[in-house]
Amino acid sequence: MKATRTPDSCFVGLEDYPFAANYVDVDGLRMHYVDEGDRSAAPVLMLHGEPTWSYLYRHMIPVCTAAGHRVIAPDLIGFGKSDKPTEKLDYSYQRHVDWMASFVRALDLRGITLFCQDWGSLIGLRVAAEDADRFDRIVIGNGALPIADDDARPSIVNMVAFLAWRTFATHSPVLPVSRIVNAGCVRTLSAGERLAYDAPFAAPDTKAGARAFPGLVPISAGDAAIPANREAWSALGRWAKPFLTVFSDRDPIMRGGERAFQRHVPGAAGQPHTTPHAGHFLQEDAGPELAAQINHLIAANPASVPGSTHPVEH
Repeated sequence: MKATRTPDSCFVGLEDYPFAANYVDVDGLRMHYVDEGDRSAAPVLMLHGEPTWSYLYRHMIPVCTAAGHRVIAPDLIGFGKSDKPTEKLDYSYQRHVDWMASFVRALDLRGITLFCQDWGSLIGLRVAAEDADRFDRIVIGNGALPIADDDARPSIVNMVAFLAWRTFATHSPVLPVSRIVNAGCVRTLSAGERLAYDAPFAAPDTKAGARAFPGLVPISAGDAAIPANREAWSALGRWAKPFLTVFSDRDPIMRGGERAFQRHVPGAAGQPHTTPHAGHFLQEDAGPELAAQINHLIAANPASVPGSTHPVEH
């Protein structure tokens, strides 16, 4: 597998991103992650989606660390400071799940509070369902776990809007990442923030992962990912640990998707679910408020497993 690496110089002086870089090897690829706060505390694992990176969590990380938590925000393979396979065919849903599962095991994370959005949900919910003993709580915002079942519908709510996005990402000669992120926010990103979202994609061969993601969403029963997703959905039907939904009121694709999770997941019962006034990238529009909700959920539901120690840095 051929992979490229965005030069460190592309990330110098980014607006509101003071975090030290950490790296771990997964399947021969270097994965970057932010690791802030008390290293002895149980971790809050923040997973981004398409086409963002850990920069998305810069306003949430300090709020959670100020409450005494350890926050870990990785860049998915193909994004941010992580290595980027240069061929679209090198990316698959299963590979992304395997890469993230390897990351969690490499850091030996336990007592995890998962915050996931967009593709972070498609990947994170699989990892949590398949290795549930490592996870204590889940918070999901504007995410899904597609199982191609119209009755359950833990999937894309507005399929027309999603298919239009997938067609654009697949066929457009340009993929203007910062403009895409800005369009998914209620507020307008600053010039420095837009520069930060474009930073990982300094050359055309760095965008293969961003190009591939929309086409990897399983939307038909014959998709290779559906059996494993259905098993994960079944496992979530037995998930009694805290499960909080924070779906935005201005997300054109996922708005209303929280109802399927609230009906299906036992741990969602009685939780203080909210509907933030935000776009698809709710971390940009309501980041500190979301982080405060995570802190409240942890305080109201103390961890059953102590956090892990930090691994040797690569």
